[in-house]
Amino acid sequence: MQYDAAKFTYVGRVATSNNIFMQWHTAKVQSLDDAKRMETSLAGTGPGSIAETVPRLLNALIGTRFKLISGYPASSEAMLAMERGEVEGASSSWAAVKVGKQAWLRERKIRIILQTTPERIAELPRRAEPGRDRRHPRGQAGVRALCQRQRHRTLGDRAARAPADRVKALRDAFQAMVRIRNSWPSCSAPDVELDPLPGAAVEQLVVRTLNVPAAVRDRAKLAFSDGR
Repeated sequence: MQYDAAKFTYVGRVATSNNIFMQWHTAKVQSLDDAKRMETSLAGTGPGSIAETVPRLLNALIGTRFKLISGYPASSEAMLAMERGEVEGASSSWAAVKVGKQAWLRERKIRIILQTTPERIAELPRRAEPGRDRRHPRGQAGVRALCQRQRHRTLGDRAARAPADRVKALRDAFQAMVRIRNSWPSCSAPDVELDPLPGAAVEQLVVRTLNVPAAVRDRAKLAFSDGR
């Protein structure tokens, strides 16, 4: 499907999606730098998933040596495979790990080596920040582009070229809605993390994400397609 995301009218963002990559505590690889020196196996959850596109991008752009073991249905099965020793690492959302795997965090059973949003979450270690390797400037740009996508992954949007007055009405209504979000019973659970953003700011994020040098974009496409 071909379309220009910059031509859509964005109403607002409800939440971001921060995925993390973790290694089991017995794995030899315990950081991204380790992953450049040694091969490590990761559970994959499908060619289009974050669990597979991010490692492919990192392998192509900054020289990591992630070995994807694909075929796991979802992150829960991937994490179980890591716990069983079938693979050394896996990926999931930080919200799911923080809520569902508290024992792992408390007992230090996992080491988080990467997060997929560009701003570091205070709960996560500095080593997990993406796109910080100055030795690979094109790699930095490619990783940052992918991470920017995570910032506006969950959106309210309408068709392109909507009338200006309608756009304003929708954006104002969205802002009014998020201002009272704390009163939503369904959003008071600890595993529901809202991070709303106005439509105009989302639009700027989309434009910045798309403004990637052609050479970086081509290498990223090659990594995502596994060379085909």
